[in-house]
Amino acid sequence: MSTSTPFAVGFDLDMTLIDSRPGMAAVLRAINAERGYDIDADSVAARLGPPLDQLLAPWVRIADRPAVIDRFREIYPQYAIAPAIALDGAHDALDAVRAHGGRAIVITGKYEPNALLHLGHLGLPYDALTGASWADGKTSALREAGAAAYVGDHPGDMRSATAASVVAIGVPTGGASADELVDAGADVILGSLAEFPEWLRSFLGR
Repeated sequence: MSTSTPFAVGFDLDMTLIDSRPGMAAVLRAINAERGYDIDADSVAARLGPPLDQLLAPWVRIADRPAVIDRFREIYPQYAIAPAIALDGAHDALDAVRAHGGRAIVITGKYEPNALLHLGHLGLPYDALTGASWADGKTSALREAGAAAYVGDHPGDMRSATAASVVAIGVPTGGASADELVDAGADVILGSLAEFPEWLRSFLGR
């Protein structure tokens, strides 16, 4: 690919760019205390990726989920923003895309206002954000952005990238192994985002 050609790279947020597990678990424990649920907070936090209504399904009746999700989103900033950390190489990966004249786009299943808080709090550089996207939603967002690649930690991310006909880059920094990411369609496996700038240089030099 020529560096003179505009390009975009999409990035997942949770467990790709940031580790939000401690805050996620804290929010769910607060929900348990308020509403008398017995949600396994640590289990849910370990499986970040799918939409919240899917993650809550074992513990919250379908009729109650909209109210629980609304409350989760409301109290999320109080519990979950400060504890989150940027994963190894996150800043450099985003900077690398922009340094080569590309657009770094965050496409996440997280509620967009809360995703925006994470990005701002951690000072992560990006050009566009699409929240509340999963499966077909991520695929559509990648197509609309004209993305060349998508980086994620979940098998669903790999399937979305494959469906959008972009390079699927897996980082096993979340709950899925490298083998699981490959099985889901990953074209490239990086140990962490710290390896991304070198991969991008090679990719753009083709």
